[in-house]
Amino acid sequence: MICVGKRAGFHSVPQEETNALLVKHASRGKRVVRLKGGDSFMFGRGGEELQVVAEAGIPFQVVPGITSAAGATAYAGIPLTHRDHAQSVMFITGHLKKEKDSLDWSTLARGNQTLVIFMGLMKSAHIRDQLISHGRAADTPVAIIENGTRAEQRVLRGTVGELELIAEQASSPALIVVGEVVQLADSLNWYKQFSFAAESATETQAVVNLE
Repeated sequence: MICVGKRAGFHSVPQEETNALLVKHASRGKRVVRLKGGDSFMFGRGGEELQVVAEAGIPFQVVPGITSAAGATAYAGIPLTHRDHAQSVMFITGHLKKEKDSLDWSTLARGNQTLVIFMGLMKSAHIRDQLISHGRAADTPVAIIENGTRAEQRVLRGTVGELELIAEQASSPALIVVGEVVQLADSLNWYKQFSFAAESATETQAVVNLE
């Protein structure tokens, strides 16, 4: 097992070295598994890595994962689309350079749309400013989902205008969700309630067994 994980501002192994490791071990006849969280084709560099493998003539197969955009929002009780609130959803990466920001913010800031931002904590102020300056209301609901789908999942909520302040309280890995669908978590937030109920049931069963 070789850890090649990445966090904001820190890569344990450079991407080029990860690519080289895949080719080196596969070329030696090893069966190599590149295990990623989420879906490797959604801002996970899976395509880049497979290009290198393919160019080396190494056969491969892909087992698709569930992107955090779908998993984390489901566990937070936030549907990505809803007939009353969001008729479209867009996924973007917040891992961008301000001086080279080529995103079409006028499209990203449209209403009746859910915007899911990967790796956006460090650029939260820039994201807030761009959304507001391109027409998204400052009071649009926002959620930051930290450690989505895990036992330690935490959901921080506020508005677009408060995005930078909320982001300062969060840590990676985290997902930013912008849109009216966020407010549905008031009634659809099932995960913690379900977890507590299951935990209580387990404790009760344990008592019965002991008796």
